[in-house]
Amino acid sequence: MTQSTLLRTAALAAPIVMMLFGSVLPAAGAEPARRPAGPAVQVHGDHSSQFVTLGIGKSVVIDLPADIKDVLVADPKIANAVVRTARRAYLIGVAVGQTNVFFFDAEGRQLMGFDIAVTRDLNGIRAAMKRALPEADITVEGLGDGIVLSGSVASPAEAQQAYDLAARLAGDGNKVVNGIAVRGRDQVMLRVTVAEVQRDIIKQLGIDLSGTLSYGQTVLNFNNGNPFSALGQALVSSNAATTTWRTISSSLRAMERAGVIRTLAEPNLTAISGETANFLAGGEFPVPAGFTCDPNTRNCQTQIQFKKFGVGLNFTPVVMSEGRISLKVLTEVSEVSSDNALTILQSVGDENRTLTIPSIKTRRAETTVEIPSGGALALAGMIHEQTKQHINGMPGLMNLPVLGALFKSRDYINRQSELMVLVTPYIVRAVAQKDLSKPDDGFADASDLSGSLLGRFNRLYGVPGRRETRKPEYRGNYGFILD
Repeated sequence: MTQSTLLRTAALAAPIVMMLFGSVLPAAGAEPARRPAGPAVQVHGDHSSQFVTLGIGKSVVIDLPADIKDVLVADPKIANAVVRTARRAYLIGVAVGQTNVFFFDAEGRQLMGFDIAVTRDLNGIRAAMKRALPEADITVEGLGDGIVLSGSVASPAEAQQAYDLAARLAGDGNKVVNGIAVRGRDQVMLRVTVAEVQRDIIKQLGIDLSGTLSYGQTVLNFNNGNPFSALGQALVSSNAATTTWRTISSSLRAMERAGVIRTLAEPNLTAISGETANFLAGGEFPVPAGFTCDPNTRNCQTQIQFKKFGVGLNFTPVVMSEGRISLKVLTEVSEVSSDNALTILQSVGDENRTLTIPSIKTRRAETTVEIPSGGALALAGMIHEQTKQHINGMPGLMNLPVLGALFKSRDYINRQSELMVLVTPYIVRAVAQKDLSKPDDGFADASDLSGSLLGRFNRLYGVPGRRETRKPEYRGNYGFILD
């Protein structure tokens, strides 16, 4: 027995073709010709082979049950077989691919067969994966030039970390298939409190003069009406004190308005780790988006789109190790406003229509943080202050030290708002329905008699047949203590 590899190519194509197709089908009614008995053909296929995975430049030792006479390697460029003794051989991976190797004894009987898949060496990736994620159950396998990750981890963050590590070591992320499953994906409930306070102060003061001055045959008519351009209009159009002195009339308009708006919303949302949840408490208003015209009838219809406003919330939680949560939060508070509104003049036939499209005031905050379950995140400091002041009057006269106030108007606006968002995530579990309560539990409409005579909206009742146990009275002092 020599130490070199013996390769054989089975030249059985011609005999097999003659055996299968050499005879001609007999004619109708004729007696089929008898085929002469020939030698039996033994096919050694993959069904009797053992699967072996090798890395490039790696080898495996094979011990056979009998002495080796012949070795058949289908593709020596993929793998090679080296026979060292009569019953021991070595299989060596050469290049990425698949092939098979068969061993035969002196009588031509197959001793063993191997279906070999040569992949890149993955031991380095397995060792790095074990060091980075010691608690994870991850299997790294090769498939051609690619890498297949399987197994299970405790969180999506570990699955992503394993994929990133394999992609970096492989040199190409497109060759990594992530089949890692997450054990018991956590659910995160996000409790959000959105609080906003707005304060508006508007002050308007103006004097309008109108009259007639005459000197001899010269007559001078004048009318000085000063608008309030900061707000765009007077707070009250009929609020004016008018006085007349000879031929001069004066109107004093003094107005002031102060208002406070408080917005409070506390939405609660629950989402699976890694998924996105959305919330909107508000509404939608229509906005023209264009026109669609029929070329035959020349009738045009306005296309409408709806814009959302109110308190919106969008968050994506990812549960990390040790109960920490990576949280991406986008919160928005918006309202419909007449400021910067758009006015469109439409011509419909012989009729002109005015369409006013309101604007939206928006306060938006977006951030990504990592906090523990039950910890709170405060988005504060979103303070907005706006001051407007316009003075309109007659040129020259409005600049006089004291009398200039008679020829001008002043419009002053001060707006302040502060928005604060509190975010608290919790890792939650499902509960039974019997442990939950609804706002309408125990509610029943009052009868017509009770509603008409007593003014009740709901019915007051107790549990029939149940005796209320009287609690023992407290005999000590109670209440507030004032020093």
